[in-house]
Amino acid sequence: MDAARKARVGAAFAAVADHYEESAQVQRAVAAHLAAMAERERLGPAARILEIGCGTGLLTREIRARWPAAELVATDLAPEMVEVAARHGIAAWLMPMDGEQPAFDGPWFDLILSSLAFQWFDDLSLALARLHDLLRPGGSLYFATMGAESFAVWRTAHAAEGLACGLPDYPDLAALQAMLAPYPDAFACDEHHPLPVRGGRALVAHFRAIGAHVPRPGYRPLGPAALRRVIDNFDSLGGETDYHVLYGRITHV
Repeated sequence: MDAARKARVGAAFAAVADHYEESAQVQRAVAAHLAAMAERERLGPAARILEIGCGTGLLTREIRARWPAAELVATDLAPEMVEVAARHGIAAWLMPMDGEQPAFDGPWFDLILSSLAFQWFDDLSLALARLHDLLRPGGSLYFATMGAESFAVWRTAHAAEGLACGLPDYPDLAALQAMLAPYPDAFACDEHHPLPVRGGRALVAHFRAIGAHVPRPGYRPLGPAALRRVIDNFDSLGGETDYHVLYGRITHV
């Protein structure tokens, strides 16, 4: 991700930090599911855990509840998100950090987790390799990221109007499985999480409320008239859509 785009993404999340959780029902559910998947990891008393993209602490709380004795480092691109997490009293070392450029070197961690942050990375394969190198032998990385079928009806509404959609192109499950193939003991799976709002205007408001409205690189946002056409088409298709979430794990064997 170029520096200018990364700054835009960070600023978008910073702007909604104080009210993020009011619209983050899916994010909360995904964080809980990811933590439950990782709960199989039996960590020792001196274990170190790293979280990438902690936001306001939805996953951080799940981690702390499951591994209360671990040394937990929770990080986020937006310092404002870290500040909100700190106000929630989360027992962790909280710090701003770009997950694609970790501020650590060598095998530091027994467990790394990230929920719905990797979709903002410029090069997911390279980021996975860097995070893998931070794992101690036997340590694992668990993550959730956006899948190709996310907001499919919204994309269809754009196509029906002959317009390009500003959503990024996310990988499908097969692409993620291929990305993880070089790592022994890796797995990937997916599921759909319905978005608990209905209608195009509510969907646009949802994107803005969680700071996820920065479009894909090079995209020129629609004007008001074109956006109204997309919203009307989306509503005519039922006005409902969902998150397609990919879950993955790699282990440093």
